[in-house]
Amino acid sequence: MGQGPPPPTDAVALLTGHTGNPTAIQLLSDRRGSRVWKVQGPGGAVAVKANDPDGANAHEKAAEMTQEDDHLLRLTAVGAISPDFRAGAGTWEGGRWLAVNWIDGAPLWRALALARGPEGDRATVRPWLAGIARSWTQHLARMHAAGWTHADVQPTNTLVMNDGQAAVIDYALACGPDDRRRVPYRGALTHTTAPEIATAILSTPADTHIQAHPASDIWSLGASLFWCWTGHRPVPYDNDLDRLEKLAAIAKGTTTALRNVRPWPFPAFEDAITACLAPDPAERPTAKELTTAW
Repeated sequence: MGQGPPPPTDAVALLTGHTGNPTAIQLLSDRRGSRVWKVQGPGGAVAVKANDPDGANAHEKAAEMTQEDDHLLRLTAVGAISPDFRAGAGTWEGGRWLAVNWIDGAPLWRALALARGPEGDRATVRPWLAGIARSWTQHLARMHAAGWTHADVQPTNTLVMNDGQAAVIDYALACGPDDRRRVPYRGALTHTTAPEIATAILSTPADTHIQAHPASDIWSLGASLFWCWTGHRPVPYDNDLDRLEKLAAIAKGTTTALRNVRPWPFPAFEDAITACLAPDPAERPTAKELTTAW
């Protein structure tokens, strides 16, 4: 049923009632102290995430799993995400596990491969791109209306389904009202970190929680679309720089002009992305406003 370490037996046993007896188990990721499997059964598929019990940060990753489960329950309660998303969670001898229903979609970078080249300049691609951005912002708008920030908006956390709609995953780092966090937020993927978050990381101790706000999600949204459409990150820097040096470059608030790297012209799309990347959070559009801008 697959190679590599198996998912927690407690998780598989509990999820059997959800998917039926597993017919395939595939290890999808094993890095940074956590593992993810796809568990397929006759009744459907789930993604199972668990901490690596032998990792140096096993306790922190287990706490992160607990935190994400708490976020899923709270976001479901306020109607920000579908009650069908979370499949189960629990403890096992190695720590914590969490399962969500499988979303059949391609990560944003892979989904936009066609659009990155000149062959993407066609009438059918424009509404498709706009639909991805619109459905993505609609999801963020629901979170923001409920007082939440996703705080990890990036290409790998956005899946494009066959119908052209975007689905958002991974809520471990989300920031909510009256937050009772187990793991302080210190930013997420460097390349899509908003300038104000970069500034806060650089100016506070490593154990200080930074409360992300909706405007930082908007910058990360614009950065993700810029990157995956053009093939260029919005803030240029040398890959050999360490994270703090990259964050210092982002904190300046200067981005590459989209018109200089776009694969082909799409004025409305370009204008919306550029607005998202405004260095001043107050000047960025809200997610609700963006739902009609694409």
